[in-house]
Amino acid sequence: MPARILVAEDDLKQAELIRRYLEREGHLTVVVHDGREAIDEARRRSPDLLVLDVMMPKVDGLDVCRVLRADGDVPIIMLTARSTEDDLLLGLDLGADDYLTKPYNPRELVARVRSVLRRTRSRAEGEVYRVGDLEIDPSRHEVRLAGELIELTPAEFKILACLAASPGRAFSRQQLLEHAFGFDHYVFDRTVDVHVMNLRKKIEPSAGAPAYLKTVYGVGYKLADQAVSHAS
Repeated sequence: MPARILVAEDDLKQAELIRRYLEREGHLTVVVHDGREAIDEARRRSPDLLVLDVMMPKVDGLDVCRVLRADGDVPIIMLTARSTEDDLLLGLDLGADDYLTKPYNPRELVARVRSVLRRTRSRAEGEVYRVGDLEIDPSRHEVRLAGELIELTPAEFKILACLAASPGRAFSRQQLLEHAFGFDHYVFDRTVDVHVMNLRKKIEPSAGAPAYLKTVYGVGYKLADQAVSHAS
């Protein structure tokens, strides 16, 4: 399904290559070459997806992501020459939906765009997931525990929503990254572990004895598939 896509890339040749591949897929594509333009254009046009280079003049991609996440939930695929775990964690915490490390094949970017749009449209369908006193609403991007709104980072929310869509199913760390964010190359076990640890602090009656976010030893994690008692 065609989409309105904003590409923020300061390398003119690379930006033109991306534009040609996306337009070949039928997408309406607008290109800008610095972070300030990216923010202004995103606010003016409300794109369906933003392809965002990290290293850009005026305002870098991480700050662009931070600003636009405060404005709303436009899906973001980040492009970067960096590939360290700390960069990946920061990108996830700022709300990136996917992450490609340069150099990459433009066909892979097109596939990632397709995947992110599909996940985003699926989340917008309005299904609310409930397990015990825990309620996850993807369309509102809200999590409530016993009726109380819980503040999560974008990365924490995506991991929890992925688990909640299939309660009782065990996901490996790589599967969580792939299902929640689309990553299939730059996977660090600690990336998921850090977010699960932080989630447990926010939603578990006792982080030391988790009732919702269960560890499946030798596999990864799952969300409990039955009601949980919060009696003290």
